Amino acid sequence: MADGPRFQPVQPVRAYQRIVEQVEEALVRGELAPGQRLPSERELVTQFAVSRSTVREALRVLESNGVVRSRPGDPNGPEILPFSSTALRKQMVRLARVDELTLAELIAFRMIMDGAAIQVASQLRTPAELAELEQTLVAMREAIDVDFAAFSEADLTFHDVIARIARNSLIQTCNEVVRGVVLTLISDKIAHAPNSRALMLESLQHHAEVVEAIRSGDGHAAARIARQNMYDYYAGYVPEDERDALRALTG
Repeated sequence: MADGPRFQPVQPVRAYQRIVEQVEEALVRGELAPGQRLPSERELVTQFAVSRSTVREALRVLESNGVVRSRPGDPNGPEILPFSSTALRKQMVRLARVDELTLAELIAFRMIMDGAAIQVASQLRTPAELAELEQTLVAMREAIDVDFAAFSEADLTFHDVIARIARNSLIQTCNEVVRGVVLTLISDKIAHAPNSRALMLESLQHHAEVVEAIRSGDGHAAARIARQNMYDYYAGYVPEDERDALRALTG
């Protein structure tokens, strides 16, 4: 047999997956938009030339992914939902839990995105926004005497303010999602660590250093401090052989 391309075995794709793909592709192309309705279940059966059970399975997947909302007995078709970070968070948590994404990869992504947002915020912040950022430090300080959950919520507010100052909603969403995934994986360890209070105090000091660099307008320093602080805070939860990739981002 002459030399030629080597093909891989094909994977069977169920019909409902093709329906999901077509709906999602229509969203990407702008043919569907939030608030619009898909055709009725009966019409979808006709258009896709599949069984009713196949259409229902596709709608179940789309609803689980946060793409549509179906109401039992609704004479109209399923409603297209607006984008939600909740759906993105669910997918990333799933990826992390099946080892498609390692904790080190998630933390590295946070270091990159957070550092970039802080660098931009250092240049764009207004006096009012700087004051709002400083107020989040007060909230974090007060939360230390409550519990880790309260501190974590105040910390989230800090990073939300940074992303808003950076004028980039995508950074805000990505930071919120990845941070949520990371904390889902390790928050219990932090909350029940014997030195939990010391960790929160250290984190507060790190955030204060970032704010000071932002106040001075030194974006490069602020981003570097943020990345180093994140490494110091999280590296201990990452296997030692995976820390080099994180350490490379601290320079």
